[in-house]
Amino acid sequence: MEDKKANIIAVTTVISLVIFIIVARVCLKLSRAFFLICGAGIAVILAVLAYLIIRSQYNRSRKFLESRLVSEGRELRIEYSFLRKVAGLPTKFRYRELEEATDNFQSFLGQGASATVFKGILNDGTAVAVKRINGEERGEKEFRSEVAAIANVQHVNLVHLLGYCSNPGEPRFLVYEFFPNGSLDCWIFTRKERLNRRGGCLSWNLRYRVAIDIAKALSYLHHDCRSRILHLDVKPENILLDENYRGIVADFGLSKLMGKDQSRVLTTLRGTKGYLAPEWLLEQGVSEKSDIYSYGMVLLEMTGGCRNVCLIEDNKDRSERKWQYFPKIVNQKMREGKLMEVVDRRLVEDGGIDEKEVRRLVCVALWCIQEKARLRPSMARVVEMLEGRVAVEEPPETRMIIVDLLSIDDQDQRPDHHGHNRRHAAAMAAHLVDSNLPTTSTHSFAMSIVSPR
Repeated sequence: MEDKKANIIAVTTVISLVIFIIVARVCLKLSRAFFLICGAGIAVILAVLAYLIIRSQYNRSRKFLESRLVSEGRELRIEYSFLRKVAGLPTKFRYRELEEATDNFQSFLGQGASATVFKGILNDGTAVAVKRINGEERGEKEFRSEVAAIANVQHVNLVHLLGYCSNPGEPRFLVYEFFPNGSLDCWIFTRKERLNRRGGCLSWNLRYRVAIDIAKALSYLHHDCRSRILHLDVKPENILLDENYRGIVADFGLSKLMGKDQSRVLTTLRGTKGYLAPEWLLEQGVSEKSDIYSYGMVLLEMTGGCRNVCLIEDNKDRSERKWQYFPKIVNQKMREGKLMEVVDRRLVEDGGIDEKEVRRLVCVALWCIQEKARLRPSMARVVEMLEGRVAVEEPPETRMIIVDLLSIDDQDQRPDHHGHNRRHAAAMAAHLVDSNLPTTSTHSFAMSIVSPR
């Protein structure tokens, strides 16, 4: 715009000077005054033309430099993006990029209590899973610090964070690599549980291998990171299977960073019913032992092909219902020497099950779900036990107080309940959990704030 304005002024000036010289010639003839005016006019015209030529050369050079800088900047951005990918660092995506990648968020994959997941294809053809975080629980600074912490986690059995998107006034997104085989729950539970999602019945050998994969991933988070990372939501839905059916731990939405010198941290009760450790339900703080408890629950579900906790209603009297707790059944069958009766019937029918591996896996699981956190083995020890490097002793008897807590939650929803059993079970549970920290509330184990599956 400035160049156009300058050119108009210059042309107008030259035309005006030429007209002025012509008028002077007519009025002054060939007098001395005319020659002075003519000389001055020609000098100004030449100066204007020189200005236009110099300005044109300058503009041409400037445009050349700008295009060169743009090209170099584009190359630097490409190289920077390449180096970030090589280093495994997450990329910050623009909202429009994710909108285009997911076809305006139409490729729906699944939804949880705190996030919705969509399938997307990036511009370079990479298939990704785009997780849209619902709500504003975390501040911007905390969100970025957690993204940075998760991005630095590099393990073959942990899902890789490719990027994120966080802008004021817009939803926050996490971009992960996509696994077409989906999550573990689609491969260990029945078709009814899968809700028409892709899946099947995972063989025993693959289940056992996935159990070791998960243990290695959690062991890395607990022991091999600069800051100990607690997953806090270990369940089959958060374990993905790659193309070779290897286990990949995913979804760090509830993860918590924990210093190496800390033994326990307090955090808001979140997670999924059936996988929460008793000390967390009683608001006595969490540690890596809480993840170990959840892992043990997953092992039992992989063994039996059914949920650990389910509610059974009486067809005649719907008000009469009770909780069926699968770990308690497994524990009883193991003591009776009838462990194969609790194994997934589909696996038994197909055959090829190693009974020694079944017993080893169940014993490890029962060690992991001990109410007393100090009795649970570390994840590094679990890996050694599953791989057969150390002997697995028979786990001690346990009261499994989670059954009482679940019953309390059921009773709390009945209008005629007065809370006497709740207070009694709270005192009993706090004693059995073997913690020095008192419960902060008699309602701490109510499940109303626990997210669904």
